[in-house]
Amino acid sequence: MPQVQAVHWPAEDIWQAVAPLLPGFTVEALPSIDSTNEELMRRSHAGQTEPCLLVAEQQSAGRGRLGRQWHSVTQQGPVNLTFSLGLPLAPKDWSGLSLAVGLSLAQSLHPEIRLKWPNDLWWRDRKLAGILLETVSWGGVGPSRYVVIGVGLNIHRPTLAGLATEPAGLVELLPGIDAARALSQLALPLVQTIQTFEAQGFAPFQADFNARDALAQAAVNLSDGLQGIALGVDATGALRLQTAPGVVQRVISAEVSVRPQHAPRRAGA
Repeated sequence: MPQVQAVHWPAEDIWQAVAPLLPGFTVEALPSIDSTNEELMRRSHAGQTEPCLLVAEQQSAGRGRLGRQWHSVTQQGPVNLTFSLGLPLAPKDWSGLSLAVGLSLAQSLHPEIRLKWPNDLWWRDRKLAGILLETVSWGGVGPSRYVVIGVGLNIHRPTLAGLATEPAGLVELLPGIDAARALSQLALPLVQTIQTFEAQGFAPFQADFNARDALAQAAVNLSDGLQGIALGVDATGALRLQTAPGVVQRVISAEVSVRPQHAPRRAGA
């Protein structure tokens, strides 16, 4: 694993901003770990369910959706941003949470960032970030769960071979940005978004998500063999797919991987 310089994370500033919204909130920064998501999941299984933001400079077993590996350090050494936010949550409907999270990240970073249903941030048809959500239920009445929201954001463009989608780096949009500054921009708006989602569901985010939809009006192939034209998302976050004239299906499975048949159109193109 490449050697990197220690990052000065803005832990105290983030804690001061977020703690009034999340009693018991903590921020932890580690030099290395297997996976920030795995660590918060382990803690929750052991009964530690306080709100926590855990960030690591290096992950030896970072992963994204469908078990794909996520690299926290580029071959050249600079640190990309990998963090997880864990907190108890009890929305009436969990549908669309990952989309709301992605929208929050995009809005906090740059107006040109697009959203690829269901879990990715794109810039110019290249993958900039991914999101992994995991939950733990515990005994008692009600829908409350401990949710762990993992984020992997490329600050620098990875040069690794064999990636399913060509990657992008945030420094291409924001020269001079680093992992610490990006985390500082993301943390508070992300918590605010999650709390809005808990109270109101995905509906308040639908229009803004569709305005950044990377697949809008694109012909797409789904991993289950379904094909059609992507028509954005509905008020629950389901993908609307036109499979034939006058026929629109809702796609809700988080295990569906969407691949455009051709590059989606960009705003202003």
